[in-house]
Amino acid sequence: MISLHQGLFRSIQTAIYEPRLHRFQAHLVFLLPRYKLLSLRRQLPPKSSVFAKLNEEEKEAHGVYEVGRRNKALKLKVEQIGINFDSCTPGQYTLLICPLCKGGQSKGRTLSFHKNQNEKVAMWRCFNFECGLSGHVLADVSPIQEEVNKVNVPKKPSEETLRLEPLGDELIEYFATRKISEEILKKNAVMQMIDDKNVIAYTYRRNGELVNCKFRSITSRKFWQAKHGERILYGLDGIKEGHDIVIVEGEIDKLSMEEAGIINCVSVPDGAPQHVSIKASPSKKQEARFKYLSDCNGCLDKASRIILATDGDGPGQALAEELSCRLGKQRCWVVTWPKKDEVSHYKDANEVLVHLGAEALRHIVENAKLYEEQKIYAVL
Repeated sequence: MISLHQGLFRSIQTAIYEPRLHRFQAHLVFLLPRYKLLSLRRQLPPKSSVFAKLNEEEKEAHGVYEVGRRNKALKLKVEQIGINFDSCTPGQYTLLICPLCKGGQSKGRTLSFHKNQNEKVAMWRCFNFECGLSGHVLADVSPIQEEVNKVNVPKKPSEETLRLEPLGDELIEYFATRKISEEILKKNAVMQMIDDKNVIAYTYRRNGELVNCKFRSITSRKFWQAKHGERILYGLDGIKEGHDIVIVEGEIDKLSMEEAGIINCVSVPDGAPQHVSIKASPSKKQEARFKYLSDCNGCLDKASRIILATDGDGPGQALAEELSCRLGKQRCWVVTWPKKDEVSHYKDANEVLVHLGAEALRHIVENAKLYEEQKIYAVL
């Protein structure tokens, strides 16, 4: 047995608990019998007094300033995205200006931002449906976690990401049956999917840049649009300001108008509503649906006359009414599709082009009537 006076000085490590971190503080003690060692350990100073004697550098090494460092790390990550970290109280949700879309057309606070009470996690989401910025970051993460913990920034569509290619012979022949020439298809950058040669890709461009794409399968007749694409008018780049502008309901109708020599024509991106809103003040969802009217670089504001050539069915007439209410009925004109037989009419521009020809389609547009005089609207 080693006595107190004969004891050898040895250094052992005693674990000191600190939240989230396990550090070790070396204490110089004798090698003693078990009962004396336990007795000596009871006499060790409490953790608080041990930290009180440490200098600033040692305190930081032991994690005393962990919360401060965590706050700084989280703040740095959040502000790299463009979000004001200090504008939010921990544990609360705050509405901020989105750094990506800047609030969209409304310029409002569309970004919901939250950091938890101990400032270990921050998360956010933009409720502007045309933006969709969302993500979260952690204050302290490992390199592997960092790869998983990336910000979900919506990617702009491109021909590469959407996997598009020039039209093949099969789709060119399909358009020929609809009286649309290869020249018009190339001029409007109509493409197809690489992975499915039966899917048409109508590319929406603004100043030459692809901002959206609508797909249509000629086998299933289904439509869908690119994720995170901007809802703008189809054919916007071809508009000449100060002239009459024709608005149609679908992309193929816009191409049909060009075949008839009517270049100043655009198509709405989302088709027609089922009925006209009868509310005095439309809902935010309804207003968002027609946001493309204000996102057209002001070309509609400068038009001397707007000719509505929507489909002749109920939804098409409802679309004409919605458009005229927003654009001003006093400057809206509307086409009347001719009779097909005793009980029905031709439905749209492409149907007229296919069955009556380009000259007949141009004549119909040139003879459009003032909208208020026609009184064609449907409230279902």
